[in-house]
Amino acid sequence: MRIYLPATTTVLRRLVDEGRLAGPHTAFAVTARLRGYYALSDAAADVEELEYAALLAAARASLRLIDVDPGAARRRVVLAADVPDTAVTEVDDADTDPGAVRVTGDVALADVASAHVDGADAEDDVRAAVGVVLEADLGSDEAQFVVDQAEGHELAWYATQEIGPALDLL
Repeated sequence: MRIYLPATTTVLRRLVDEGRLAGPHTAFAVTARLRGYYALSDAAADVEELEYAALLAAARASLRLIDVDPGAARRRVVLAADVPDTAVTEVDDADTDPGAVRVTGDVALADVASAHVDGADAEDDVRAAVGVVLEADLGSDEAQFVVDQAEGHELAWYATQEIGPALDLL
């Protein structure tokens, strides 16, 4: 199953240095709940659109991780990885994102298909969003506007072999 794992640059460095991230993990994927969410919204979303929705949910979660990782660059990071279906359980809670999953095992660098990282142009917006993402989660329109500014930046795509060199440029 393809999962989208929220991360930080610190987590990305650990993955490169150690070759794996110890589980369990909260991640995002194309789940039955996510498919149902888009079906209820009358959006005829294909798998690619649903995967993009899961990636965006992981990018939002990355903001929360950056908030508690003062050493991380102010750039959202998402890892796309393929893990066994048996290692993934849907989070069945109405208060969580419909694509939320629990991954019981480790995620190895060999499992990672790509990394998605904000460019330098996003840092100011990400820094501002990190400071208010929890307020946005609680319904603040002003905070949501700030988070929307960060989420307006497209994440750059890196193949697995490009992750180390990309980190060295940060």
